[in-house]
Amino acid sequence: MNVAQLSTPALIIDSDALDHNLRIMAAARPGPLLRPHVKAHKCSSLAAAQAAVGHRSFTCATVREMIGMADAGLGDDLLLANEVIDSTRLAGLAAAQDRAMITVALDSDETVDAAAQAGIHHALIDVNIGLPRCGCRPDDAARLADRARGRGIDVRGVMGYEGHLMVMDDSDEQRSRVDDAVERLVGAHEHVGGDVISAGGTGTYHLHHRVTEVQAGSYALMDSYYAQLGHPFIQACFVVGTVVSVSANYAVADVGLKAMGMDHGNPTIAPCVDDAASSVWFLSDEHVTFAPATPVRVGDQIRVIPAHIDPTMAMHDVAWLVHDGEVIDRWPIDLRGW
Repeated sequence: MNVAQLSTPALIIDSDALDHNLRIMAAARPGPLLRPHVKAHKCSSLAAAQAAVGHRSFTCATVREMIGMADAGLGDDLLLANEVIDSTRLAGLAAAQDRAMITVALDSDETVDAAAQAGIHHALIDVNIGLPRCGCRPDDAARLADRARGRGIDVRGVMGYEGHLMVMDDSDEQRSRVDDAVERLVGAHEHVGGDVISAGGTGTYHLHHRVTEVQAGSYALMDSYYAQLGHPFIQACFVVGTVVSVSANYAVADVGLKAMGMDHGNPTIAPCVDDAASSVWFLSDEHVTFAPATPVRVGDQIRVIPAHIDPTMAMHDVAWLVHDGEVIDRWPIDLRGW
């Protein structure tokens, strides 16, 4: 079938754009130099496409993603870049170690002890390098590594995330601040040891020369938030909607808050051919209200570009892989949830 036959809202992935993005990143950071972040798409079929261009190690945000990747045969090297102390979930993760290489992030005595009690074999010490989220103090990383090794866990190295630096207007300032953040991570690694120094994301993938791997994820599908950076990746994912109401100076389509991540602001509506983009006024539960750049009629389809791809993917059961307007495959978003 073609896109016009899909029930909306429908999440579509342009196969040519996806292939472009995967090839560009594989050339920039081939093989183990990239550990793609599954949280950006939550889709084992897309992860398989990343593996096909040489990326066989993956970053995950949830135990569900980790186990789902292992079940899909993509468990060569999986990192849970998130702190978990839930014993039930950790037990399930430990049980997957017979079919996958499992590594978890640790940043406290409690996370070390929980992982050890569950029987987790491998870990990275998560170091806070500026983002006020998870991660231990750089000067506490060695102590935690010693504690983990004392509990029988192999500490493979360190990780950190400079998420507060992903989008900056001044590229020179961004480079300087990323260097400072990585300096803290490398300093911690000197005392922790191990082979892995893991950091970065789509916004800083091009700035890293001292880490062993970058955890970029959004590059594969992109969104309007990252598009402003001018990187060579193009928009590959859209939510297709149907115009359901038209008024004198605005129109309404069926792509609302239940279909679109909004934490990075309003989405945008893709222009048709050479038309200017339409102006999005607001989203409500089931609807997007917008001022069309060119007249639309009830029943017309529009393509909405998410501002943040990660939560948008989590709102859909399936992605439709599309080539030249024709649907060529159906990819379940099978790694959603916890």
